[in-house]
Amino acid sequence: MEDKILSPWAARSRQAKRLFPEEECVLRTAYQRDRDRIIHSKSFRRLKHKTQVFLAPEGDHYRTRLTHTFEVMQIGRTISRSLRLNEDLTEAIALAHDLGHPPFGHAGEEALNEAVGKRIGGWFRHNEQSLRIVDLIEKRFSSEGDKISGLNLTLEVRDGILSHSKGLGPIEGFSKASTLEGEVVKVADQIAYLNHDLDDAIRAQVVVEKDIPMIVKKALGNTTTARIKTLVEDVVFNSKDKGEIIFSHSVREPMDTLKDFLKNCLYQPTSLAKKEEEKARGMILSLYDFLMEAERFVNFAEDERSQAVVDFIAGMTDRYALSYYSEHFLPSPWKG
Repeated sequence: MEDKILSPWAARSRQAKRLFPEEECVLRTAYQRDRDRIIHSKSFRRLKHKTQVFLAPEGDHYRTRLTHTFEVMQIGRTISRSLRLNEDLTEAIALAHDLGHPPFGHAGEEALNEAVGKRIGGWFRHNEQSLRIVDLIEKRFSSEGDKISGLNLTLEVRDGILSHSKGLGPIEGFSKASTLEGEVVKVADQIAYLNHDLDDAIRAQVVVEKDIPMIVKKALGNTTTARIKTLVEDVVFNSKDKGEIIFSHSVREPMDTLKDFLKNCLYQPTSLAKKEEEKARGMILSLYDFLMEAERFVNFAEDERSQAVVDFIAGMTDRYALSYYSEHFLPSPWKG
């Protein structure tokens, strides 16, 4: 069916490889099995209580890391179907791409990166942590009932997870994934967060619509729906039969403008929306230092101890991090 339906540029599930060979499923392709393993993982369930942009928002309509993941998946599937790429591979990569994000969004990631850099001269990147989670931290069971470390995902999904992140730099000019489906997730991630972060910022009254740059309104549209439609159609029409995933210049420029606008008014630590994140950043730094001296990790060598602490913190939800910090850093009321 894939040979009949898919583009010559699409990945074929029969060619998928795993780190450890295993018997194939009689009903599902390799990429469908990857998707199912990701959805049933504990790390995936924890995304519902992890920050996207606004820390622990009280409103029910703000995005979380989980809803962001679903939006990336939906946009990615639309692009892949339109280009006759492998939707199952796109879906699996999209569902796993942010599993390694720590609590408190990018503030948490920056704090962990700073803490590791100061202590052992290393770094923290959420895409690398996502890969570590699916390779080592998550557990599954063999057909005999034995617990196995890692989800043993296909190499194409693992590559897509590692390659999806590019930070706040220009839209293009970064390393490519090994499959077009991985490239689709990369652009779907950008389309999703640029538009839903703007939508959440307007809802929170951090941004007012009249401040959105005119080039963005004219080129992309005046609503979230219109902007997503413009970007998805542009990348589909410009990528068709080209063997690469690209935007037109007329769309890429306003997209970069929107990114710079959000960076200045929403993502910078000095912005109104980010003032609470300074507290979150301090909390992550304190938790890292505390846990590096904690009894549960004391028998590890320095590098191994740092990695174990990072794994523990990165796996926390926002509310668990707040609870853990309160338990170990704030005085408890006397109950005597």
